[in-house]
Amino acid sequence: MQYYKKLFLFFATLLLLTHYTFAQTKKVAQIDSLLQSANQAGVFNGNILVSKNNKIIYNSSFGFADATKTNKLTPDYRFNIGSITKEFSGIALLQLQEQGKLKIEDHISKYIPELPQWAHEVTIKDILQYTSGLPNVNWKKIKSNHDVFDDLKLINKLDFVSGTQYNYNMNNVFLRQFIVEKITGMTYKNYVSKNIFNPCKMNSSEITPIVDEKFIAKGFNNQLKEDKPDFLVGGTFLTTTDLLKFVNCLYSKKLINENSLFELGQHYNLPETQSSLGEAQFNNKKLVAHAHDGRAGNYEALLVSDLNENLTIILLGNNYNGKLFEISDAITAILKK
Repeated sequence: MQYYKKLFLFFATLLLLTHYTFAQTKKVAQIDSLLQSANQAGVFNGNILVSKNNKIIYNSSFGFADATKTNKLTPDYRFNIGSITKEFSGIALLQLQEQGKLKIEDHISKYIPELPQWAHEVTIKDILQYTSGLPNVNWKKIKSNHDVFDDLKLINKLDFVSGTQYNYNMNNVFLRQFIVEKITGMTYKNYVSKNIFNPCKMNSSEITPIVDEKFIAKGFNNQLKEDKPDFLVGGTFLTTTDLLKFVNCLYSKKLINENSLFELGQHYNLPETQSSLGEAQFNNKKLVAHAHDGRAGNYEALLVSDLNENLTIILLGNNYNGKLFEISDAITAILKK
């Protein structure tokens, strides 16, 4: 009798697994059909990866690597992830705090004393949460990171008292990078490579300016005009697989601890403001949802993770059409059927 009971349980389990596999295969086919349609409609040119329960269930490419439309994209291609790259400078500062080399309540002047009076008013927390009061970068006169720093030295006063309002702009991010360099004595690019990319085995990721041009998707618009190269330090080009490696590394606390992750996910207390992690939701200080989008020229990127569902969707494009959220929502709906 015991033998037949075990045999019954075996076949019942096998039947359930077969049903699950069939259902999963059907959902993947629906995702593929969705992306095929999006590409044919001209609203998605790029790479996509979907991970569920720690397994990549979909990883594909649609469209072309540049404006000539002669080279087809493959999963090996790297894309500029735009604002998602801001997570790296935030993580770098929290790593340094964990090492006792700074506190996010410290004022900027403690690390960069050559800046004007406003640096005595702005804290590291302010530049992490975009509440510094700094005006945006004067892009018309910027040709290098050195120009950015010189421009910061010319700022006479803040647009508002630090910590009282929100203004999402790049001067906050460049200041993060300068502080990392001041404290560590390393270039920001080398710091990120050593302390974020290497531990997460993100072997194809690279910070601008790009040295290895192999498998770089070129941004282009719908008139087939190609973007100009990014000359500032801090932009990141990576594959969908490397971005998945990054978030898996982040969520498993390999880069920063749980307290630091919670700190990094805090934002100014108004609707539609972002943290250094973009949109981060916590339950009892535990991260449960994470979404961040980015744009740089005609590059567009979207990362969406539901940690309760163990689901991550990554979309990277090089022909901006502004439909990534809609595509991600449709994929989520398919998987939740």
